[in-house]
Amino acid sequence: MPEFVATLLAAAAFCFTLLVLNAATRLLLQAHLGPQDFCENGFLQYGGALVAARATYRRAPQRRLG
Repeated sequence: MPEFVATLLAAAAFCFTLLVLNAATRLLLQAHLGPQDFCENGFLQYGGALVAARATYRRAPQRRLG
């Protein structure tokens, strides 16, 4: 069960972070503060979301053996 909870939390963190980074990217593009090649769902957004998901997975409760 703890592995399921950790995976669920990591998936939720990935989705939430991706939404937040996409919203920030959209705001930067509308304000003309970012370069033209900067786009939603790009490498930076997915990379940032993966880092947040990995951090959440590592901090989730783990089963202790023994």
